[in-house]
Amino acid sequence: MTKPLLTRRAAGLAAAAVLAPLAGARANNLDKARRAGELLIATELHFAPFDFTEGGRQVGMNSELFAVVGQVLGFRIRFQDLPWPGVLPGLEAGRFDLVAGPATITRARMERYRFTAPIANATVALLKRSNDSTIGKPEDINGKTVASAQATAQLAQLQAYIARMNFNTQVREYQSFSEAYADLAAGRVVAVANSLPNLAYVAQQRRGAFSVVSPPFGASLYFGYLGRKDAETAPLIDAIDGVIDTMRSDGRLAALQTKWFGQSFEVPARVVEANA
Repeated sequence: MTKPLLTRRAAGLAAAAVLAPLAGARANNLDKARRAGELLIATELHFAPFDFTEGGRQVGMNSELFAVVGQVLGFRIRFQDLPWPGVLPGLEAGRFDLVAGPATITRARMERYRFTAPIANATVALLKRSNDSTIGKPEDINGKTVASAQATAQLAQLQAYIARMNFNTQVREYQSFSEAYADLAAGRVVAVANSLPNLAYVAQQRRGAFSVVSPPFGASLYFGYLGRKDAETAPLIDAIDGVIDTMRSDGRLAALQTKWFGQSFEVPARVVEANA
């Protein structure tokens, strides 16, 4: 009678010992990435200059910044390219542990997700064709057709601005900003709403064709990377924050901004309360 009881108890303890590391793996995505030697991150490769393709390979600020993160934290980075409307649902479903869009830090998103330290300015502005004299300031979109990308904070700010100003403006939503820029060049829309760093890059690349409308119309916002707001993800984002903090302090973050945006931006160490 005693021996089977001890055997069952020993078996139970052995099973618990086996399951404990697995539970720890589930509870800490930083440790899981280190054990696997890899961190899977979702992004959208149509969001220059943060992430895009050139000559068939991924380039942009994200890949360079995360190369540093991976080197410091001890794992390689594997990016998964997805259309932006599917990125946040995929994060919530647990298909990957981090989103490197990056995403605009907003109040609504902060309630639902955990953001890293900000890495760039995200204030929303308008891009127009340089030869379009009908658009000289943001108010000039009244009565015209403008564009932005689906399920983005930039689209939400554009819609809020139009409603606040009581404009008669039609908004076209595109799956990616690349498609919106193509329709801007073709004259199907008069402007594209996106964050200032993205527009500055596009205007620089298409010098003479596109120009940024001043001033920006959106609230002062910032970009960050984001993960799930849970105990499993917290150590991973804490560790990434440490790398970004060091890069901000030693000037490497500003150098990346200058390389990809043509200018650097002052960004806070953390966003405690978003402006939109």
